[in-house]
Amino acid sequence: MSWETFPHEADVGVRGSGATLAEAFAGAATAMTAAICDPARVGAGATVTIECAAPDAELLLVDWLNALVYEMATRRMLFSRFEVNIDGHQLRATAWGEAVDVAKHQPAAEVKGASFCELVVRREADGRWLAQCVVDV
Repeated sequence: MSWETFPHEADVGVRGSGATLAEAFAGAATAMTAAICDPARVGAGATVTIECAAPDAELLLVDWLNALVYEMATRRMLFSRFEVNIDGHQLRATAWGEAVDVAKHQPAAEVKGASFCELVVRREADGRWLAQCVVDV
């Protein structure tokens, strides 16, 4: 699994890739954390289970990232590790993280939600999966 952020006007693009669709979704989630703070600074002492479903892979990515935004906001947590399982267009995942600690995490932004801008979920020519979109910060 790999991840990266990319610039997009006033917002931030998040991109994950992996050998499987699930790995690409986990990478996109890690990239979303990276839009907030350094994921390496976030501990993995607490777990949250997330489930969502959508009619296609692109909408599933948006639903997944928005479910994470909801959990971050309501639980006041950041997440650093993700185990994602996708069966058809249903996702079940475990996210590991910890409560936000401003001194430790030094958050640079707050993600408000995933958008449809630059939304792409596809299998690349090399067989790896790509999952990306822009998140509002």
